Amino acid sequence: MAALTSIFLLPLLAAALLLSSPAASTSRRLTHQLHRGGFQVALTHVDSGKNLTKMERLQRGIKRGNYRLQKLNAMVLPTQSAAPPANVAAPVEAGNGEFLMELAIGTPPVSYSAIVDTGSDLIWTQCEPCSISCYSQPTPIFDPSESSTFAKLPCSSDLCSALPQSLCGSDGCNYLYTYGDDSSTEGVMATETFTFGGNQVKVPQLGFGCGEDNQGDGFSQGGGLVGLGRGPLSLVSQLDQPKFSYCLTSINDDASSSSTLSMGSLAGPAGNSSVTTGLIQNTAQPSFYYVALEGISVGGSSLPIPASAFALQGDGSGGMIVDSGTTITYLEGVAYDEVKKAFVAAIDLPVDDSGSTGLDLCFDLPSGGSGDVEVPSLVFHFQGADLELPAENYMIADSSAGVVCLAMGRSSGMSIFGNVEQQNFLVLYDLGKETLSFTPTQCANS
Repeated sequence: MAALTSIFLLPLLAAALLLSSPAASTSRRLTHQLHRGGFQVALTHVDSGKNLTKMERLQRGIKRGNYRLQKLNAMVLPTQSAAPPANVAAPVEAGNGEFLMELAIGTPPVSYSAIVDTGSDLIWTQCEPCSISCYSQPTPIFDPSESSTFAKLPCSSDLCSALPQSLCGSDGCNYLYTYGDDSSTEGVMATETFTFGGNQVKVPQLGFGCGEDNQGDGFSQGGGLVGLGRGPLSLVSQLDQPKFSYCLTSINDDASSSSTLSMGSLAGPAGNSSVTTGLIQNTAQPSFYYVALEGISVGGSSLPIPASAFALQGDGSGGMIVDSGTTITYLEGVAYDEVKKAFVAAIDLPVDDSGSTGLDLCFDLPSGGSGDVEVPSLVFHFQGADLELPAENYMIADSSAGVVCLAMGRSSGMSIFGNVEQQNFLVLYDLGKETLSFTPTQCANS
């Protein structure tokens, strides 16, 4: 018999999905004690404070995610086009990430918000003088001439050598960093003192890009970007302890609720209830967090998905990455079709074909929008780690819209494990051990 779980749909309100399972019932709290070499900061969703419903936030995230999927594919295979799909329309940004962090730069410190991106490496902010192009940002643009700790990096530095594109100029190491489409930042590489978190943890001599020419969509939510990728330029790689974790609150929570990012020693070890898989390398894009997905089970049954569906190809295409900046999970076509087929067979509700939500598979809720609806269990079989998801991490219900939808989409090539599927897990990236761990955690209470 297929494994099912019941969800109770609350009338007139955006429904919360309730699941009684080991993945949902086991949790642990994050520590807030400050340790040497680590810090913790709050993450704010880019749509926070915009008076949007849960479904509206999801739809905006899906539009950004569709474009981000194309951009990430283009970063692996530069010959691919990253032109926006037809369903991406203003005013939704193209999407270089879904979360912002607050930090400060310089001495004295100047505060600004930055996009957090696990799909790239470089830390950068806009800098005066903006000799060519700077976009409008919510806070003042950083002026390095006002800081006593700003220093340009020489061309002989390791960070300059790690840049994908650099030029040795009269003022030191100049950089150009692109994001798979027309988005880019260009300027001079430097070091500076950065200040993080409510405890005002100072990290001196952190390498970053001082951007004087910053082009493209998706940056204007903040004053720059903090790369958390696997390369030497990223924030995590520049810390003494190269690991970080985040805990993302549920989409069912209030939009203003803060998620948490922990760096270095505060990222902590994996707990007893964790499942851990290894990180694998793709030489075509070594910054991405690739994992080996070996299969998917729906309702307790393993789906007939060929191993090739999630395999890394010789040209660098394919595979699966874990990404905080993509909203829903995208599966390679043959795998997604099997998952969709299994959910249609297991859920005793009519399929909604209106296409009004932006999600591919939705079901019409029973009349009145309340009562119990059974949905099948969902397990991702990563190498060495079977990750069972709570129902709210893959079924998004909205009784006001009269639908419950599968929070997944179809891709061609790369698969992405998105942030909705990661919510209410402490997700730990340990670059030293080359592992990725998931621990069930009530993130809103952490």
